[in-house]
Amino acid sequence: MTTVLDVVVRVHNEEAALTASVNVLHEHLTRTFPHSFRITVVDNASTDATWQLAQRLVATLPDVAAVRLEDKGRGRALKQAWSQSDALVLAYMDVDLSTDLEALGPLVAPLLSGHSDLAIGTRLHRGARVVCGPQREVISRCGNLVLRSALGVQFTDAQCGFKAIRADAAAELLPLVEDTSWFFDTELLVLAERSGLRIHEVPVDWVDDPDSRVAIASTARDDLRGVWRVGRGLARRRLPVDEVAARIGHRTERAPHSTGAELSVFAVIGVISTGLHLGGFMLLRQVVESPTAANAAALLVAAVANTWANRRWTFRVRGRAGAARHQLQGLLVFALTLALTTAGLDLLAAVAPAAPTWVETVVVAVTTAVATAGKFLAMKLWVFAPSSPRPVPPGPSRGQGSTTAMESPESSGRTSVVR
Repeated sequence: MTTVLDVVVRVHNEEAALTASVNVLHEHLTRTFPHSFRITVVDNASTDATWQLAQRLVATLPDVAAVRLEDKGRGRALKQAWSQSDALVLAYMDVDLSTDLEALGPLVAPLLSGHSDLAIGTRLHRGARVVCGPQREVISRCGNLVLRSALGVQFTDAQCGFKAIRADAAAELLPLVEDTSWFFDTELLVLAERSGLRIHEVPVDWVDDPDSRVAIASTARDDLRGVWRVGRGLARRRLPVDEVAARIGHRTERAPHSTGAELSVFAVIGVISTGLHLGGFMLLRQVVESPTAANAAALLVAAVANTWANRRWTFRVRGRAGAARHQLQGLLVFALTLALTTAGLDLLAAVAPAAPTWVETVVVAVTTAVATAGKFLAMKLWVFAPSSPRPVPPGPSRGQGSTTAMESPESSGRTSVVR
């Protein structure tokens, strides 16, 4: 009989919590889940008695399996367990059961019905009830802001340890995910969203584990590197999200992007390009006598970079078609900014001819800010105004209740399996 749900619990040195948590989870599934299930404990290179306890659980509880990996990494553990599973729906949760298990049914239901491809628990939805310290709250919201700004994502909580995915979607996405650690979740979700897969969000009740062993500083650094890597891969079209979309996605060629999301990405790009503009202006003023000429040259470089970045990330235009036209239109918009900044410098020269470079820089910054609102409207309504979207040709239909065979990834260490 085909297993309907496989819940993966990844553990590393969790001898204190493992037995009680798996028993609670097993009791909950037995009582509330009407289909066949399996709990897979993945021992991720533990050095304490975790593996022995996992084997004992396999011997005493039905529908429990255990896998041991000799190398650490949450992403590595989930990718291995999910890739080798025969279940229709693959899920995972943290061993501390920080998320209330009453959300498990709502998490899995849209995947079983075929309505959605992935489902995530979210702590940032208005309906969620979260108990955590201010540090964790700030980190979660800042991470979400970075993702929305840099990659234009729509999902709200990438790192909540409470997720599920259909097996056919996992078969498409897992081979594309490179991260083997904490960024695995985020990378999987970004690829899913860009492939047009449906992501269902479930507000959860969540209590922070004070014994959490996540190294916040190093994890944040690795996440930023991951955002850069994935963003670069998408920008250079090295990630085959269009092909995945054609096979199992639901999106049109150019998915809609809310104005609020566009504004947030536009603002981040604007800050970066303004820094490029002002930095270039200050450098050029060391070798160019005329502040107007230095401003024009620095602004031209920043404008080309700004149009390129907004094309890719704010308005999400892909491919080379129309790129030259967009740059030309962007230069016309640039002329407005140049006119305003030049007028500001001319006015400063008339009022204070001997003003130092830092005062000139402030004038350039203020006039650039004034031009920003008009620049956004011009880009949205004229430069990158979307044409009528063309639907992606549908791929082979996915039968409800079917599974897709998955190839096991290469294991970086020895693997032991107990069923």
